[in-house]
Amino acid sequence: MKQPKSSTRTKSKALRLHGTIARDLGLAIVSGQYKVGDILGGEISSSEQLHVSRTAYREAVRILSAKGLVESRPKVGTRVSPRENWHLLDPDVLGWIFSGNPDDSVLRGVFELRSIVEPAAAALAATRRDQRQLELMRDALGRMRLHTLKVEAGRQADQEFHAVLLEATGNPFVISLTKGFTTAVGALTEYKQRNVPLARDPVPDHERVYEAVAAGDPEAAHQAMADLIRLAIMDTPVEQDETRPVARR
Repeated sequence: MKQPKSSTRTKSKALRLHGTIARDLGLAIVSGQYKVGDILGGEISSSEQLHVSRTAYREAVRILSAKGLVESRPKVGTRVSPRENWHLLDPDVLGWIFSGNPDDSVLRGVFELRSIVEPAAAALAATRRDQRQLELMRDALGRMRLHTLKVEAGRQADQEFHAVLLEATGNPFVISLTKGFTTAVGALTEYKQRNVPLARDPVPDHERVYEAVAAGDPEAAHQAMADLIRLAIMDTPVEQDETRPVARR
């Protein structure tokens, strides 16, 4: 049975409300306003303070719990979870972290993860990609050249390039990382030019990855992606940890 329009609008408004509450609390947690182990306000007091219903606040807490940011226990309350419990590749969590100024350990961690996964993914893609995936990658490259990574359209094309590359591995576990990885790629690119313009054009680095994948050369694809990430690190304002080299071969 089709719901009345007024009922649909009410549900939509409720969804936006608890999503907004979850975002505000999530931002406060990842920015350190709430520390690990802190107890959030109780359902009644917090909903009254925020001027929202208890249901909306409860749903917001459930969202944060599903992302590993908080844990609710009877007679204890809702406590901020240790950072190792956070689902850091969740697109919302990544977005909240990068909406501020992520510390160097976060930036290094993201690049280390990329350097472990993406070169190997590129090598797999070189042996398993199909014509449709090559066309999608080529189209994304064209839009990256047209718009540049200075604007949202170009950054979106960049994310699509990396998404198709992961898809081309044919590995369902690698593919399941797509949303997290593409969010990380977009967040890093935006962060790199938040205060200063990009020092150089990274599109040729992506073209070398594409050419190696299109040629079916896994070793060249692995190297091209490793080089892309290494150069991206050099372009990023992050304090390098010399004891833990990243993306070097």
